[in-house]
Amino acid sequence: MAMVEEPPAELVRKDKNFKDLGLDAADYTTEDAVVALLLEHPRLMQRPVAVRGDRAVIARPSMKVEALL
Repeated sequence: MAMVEEPPAELVRKDKNFKDLGLDAADYTTEDAVVALLLEHPRLMQRPVAVRGDRAVIARPSMKVEALL
């Protein structure tokens, strides 16, 4: 069971840096593809990620952290 309830692709920032690297979001929908991408380009990881026990949320917006607590 995944710690983050969102799909794996939500962990990837699809910002200017993502576009400048010539990446296609359709290529990063599986957990394995997202992990490989973030290992190669850690700056693309959405942050902050809040963890409590066996659950985690991407803490944007901050209300998601309140739900976790």
